[in-house]
This record gives sequence, C-alpha cells and structure tokens, in this order.
Amino acid sequence: MSEWLDSFTKIASSIEKRFDLIKFGVKVRSGWLDPVQIQPYRGHGTPERLFLKGRVLEYKGITSATDADSMWQNLLNMYRRFDSDEIPGARLLVRFGDQQFEAKTDHEGYFDIVVEPAAPLQLKRVWHEIQLTLIEPKPASQGRERVVGHVLVPPPKSEFGVISDIDDTIVLTGATDPLTMARIVVLNNPHTRLPFEGVAAFYQALRKGGDGAGYNPIFYVSSSPWNLYDLLIDFLNINGIPIGPLFLRDVGLEQDRLIKSDHHEHKLKQIRTILDTHADLPFVLIGDSGQEDPEIYREVLREYPDRIRAIYIRDVSVAERETSVNKIIEEIRDTGVEMVLVADTVAAAEHAARKGFITADALPDIRAEKRKDEQAPTIAEQIPVIAAVTDATTTSEAKSTQP
Repeated sequence: MSEWLDSFTKIASSIEKRFDLIKFGVKVRSGWLDPVQIQPYRGHGTPERLFLKGRVLEYKGITSATDADSMWQNLLNMYRRFDSDEIPGARLLVRFGDQQFEAKTDHEGYFDIVVEPAAPLQLKRVWHEIQLTLIEPKPASQGRERVVGHVLVPPPKSEFGVISDIDDTIVLTGATDPLTMARIVVLNNPHTRLPFEGVAAFYQALRKGGDGAGYNPIFYVSSSPWNLYDLLIDFLNINGIPIGPLFLRDVGLEQDRLIKSDHHEHKLKQIRTILDTHADLPFVLIGDSGQEDPEIYREVLREYPDRIRAIYIRDVSVAERETSVNKIIEEIRDTGVEMVLVADTVAAAEHAARKGFITADALPDIRAEKRKDEQAPTIAEQIPVIAAVTDATTTSEAKSTQP
C-alpha cells in the first residue's frame, strides 16, 4: 500500500506542477495575466546574514478587513486567499543598501532571499529593509510593483528570544475541534477573532524583558498555511501583540508525500532554524496542550539543553491529553527547565516575573487586560450565532428554489 501511495503522490505532484506551468503559460501568451503582486513575509537574521521569504501572486482583490464585515465578506476573502494563482519563475530585483542582485521564484511562486551585507550591520535599529522590484512578468495592466520587505535582527543586548505557537496559544481557534476551528477561522476576520485574555500585555512585557527597557525578539511558529499570512499579521497589529517573523507552512503535494510536512515535523524544523540562526540567544517557548506542543518542546529541550529558559503550555486540552502532558512535565523536571502548565495568561506572567523574564510592574497591566478581554464573546458564544446564521441562510435559499 505504501509503495502504491508513494507512486500516486509522485505522479500527482508531477501533474500538479505541469498543469500550473501550462496554465501560467497560456495566461501569459493570451494576455490574460492579471496584475502581479509581491508579498514579502517578515524575515529574520544576524548582522552577517539576512533571510527573507515571500511569494509572487496574481492580485486577487482581497479587501482590508473591518469589524463590520459580514460573514459572507469574510468567506469570500478566505476563498480568494486559497484560490491563489502563483507566478513561477518571476524575476525580482533585490536591493539592500548599495547591494543589488536578482532573485527568482520557484514553481509555486515562492522566493527565498539571503543577503550577506558587505560589512556586519551596526544594529542601530531592529528592523532592516530590503527592496523588491518586479522585473518580469509584467502584464499589460501592470504598474510598477515595488515593495519593502522587513527583516528582524535582534539587538546585542537581547536577554532571550521567545518562540510562540499561534493557534490556541495567542488566538482562540478551537483547534482540538476541526468543525469549531473551521467556523472560527473561515467566517471571522482579524477584527472579530479573539485573542486569549491578557496575551498582548504579557508578550509586550516579554519583549521588554527583566528590566522593562529591552528588546527581546518574538518568533511565531504555526502549522497554518502561508495563505493566511496577511490575516495573522493584521490580527497581531489590531490586538497590540508584538510583531515578529512568522514561520508558517506550505500546503500542497510533494514528490514523496501527500502534503509537504506534518504538524510535528514542520514546527520542529522551524524551531531548529530559529535556534541555529540565533545561536547566542536562550529562548522561552510558549504553546498549548491541545496538539503536540509539549512533545515538540520536549524534543527541542533534548537537542538544545542549554538554550531553553522555560516552557509555558496553555491548558486547552481535552481530558485524554492530560495524562500524557503531565507525564512530559515530569520527564523534563530533572533537566532544571520548568514546563509550566497554565490555565491562563496571568499564571504564566506571574511565573515569568518570579524568574525575572518580565518586571513585576507589568503584572497589573496584564491582569487588567485579562479582565477586559474576558468581556468579549467566548468561542461557545460565537459558534451558535454563526451556526444560526448559516442554518437560516440555508433555509431561505431552499425556500427560494421551491416552485
């Protein structure tokens, strides 16, 4: 069975690539190619090397979200995000200071740029700009397409870095229930999705560090697809959660598997990349108990035993997960690193203050924000409303089709 599945996957992957290239070629030759946009993702790096990833796509007209958007507007924008038309082989002019060179996208429209500054950066600022200009293709309706990509380089005085999960760690998704998650993610937007109570104030305190005046970098690692990048960035901005590089997942076929990587493999690979790139920084890891974060973080601790300061796990699991999570907590206790299972953000913040990761002065603001956020609708309160609207619409449509 596995040999049959491997063969099928290779054939399907090859067909997908050929079809995409043929479709793109027809659009170019026929003049049907829509305006092209460059979407850089926030990158990271060191004074000696900068890493920037992004994608070149046909413009889909995704509108900026507002808190007044209807369920159908959210659904339409979500459809456009996943109905993406990538631009394979697009040529980009890359400029950083006096340096410039060309980059090219792969068959799925992704580009990975590495910039090695002529001299190590002096780090007068945290974020550094890389200019990207589209060389080709240029549809007839295309204006000048030039964007700026931003790359985070942690300052020398950073005390530690933070690696955080996203789903059910900073944003409510109901990831342990696929139906609930689908309704929340698909039918909401950055204005209407809910952060966990107090998370913005806690992450701001972590960024400022133990003296309240520093800058500790925060990296977000998630198995969400790159198609949701703009939505997640908007969510962080709207809710005052510190911006940092996002490490998301490419979904699709690959030569030797049905999807490019599973949840565990993807997150572990990205965390290794962060730790290896920023080899001088210790890290605090934050996740939730609903999926595999405890298992992944245990493996990270085994591989990097001197680099992990603490692990915070938000308790969102169902009963059958409790035993395995508590077992992992006991397993790593002898390492001297605490994996702390917390019911809410305040519990994590109080522990962080005792450890000197944040100032005790930050705790009142975190508690106050938690109380404020608790006034927002819960997942349980959101879902019946969405379901009722969906059911009512379905009934109405059914009646309209009756003779």
